[in-house]
Amino acid sequence: MAERRVNVGWAEGLHARPASIFVRAATATGVPVTIAKADGNPVNAASMLAVLGLGAQGGEEIVLASDAEGADAGLDRLAKLVAEGLDELPETV
Repeated sequence: MAERRVNVGWAEGLHARPASIFVRAATATGVPVTIAKADGNPVNAASMLAVLGLGAQGGEEIVLASDAEGADAGLDRLAKLVAEGLDELPETV
């Protein structure tokens, strides 16, 4: 299983707009991805309600994971998006 640990770069955490950006990016990877707090249970990264339900705060560590073949590139892009707290979905994601 491929996994990336990253700190949330959005000051407000994964709420509202950042969560929407993240969910669109997770869906765009084309592979099933989960997201979890470092000490929590993984949820579907393509589900807005599940991502909002995490309550991930800015600076908090999260874990992105996928057991799909070829998931590494998608996880790298998602990790960069989260770590940098990007305001828009980059075309490369």
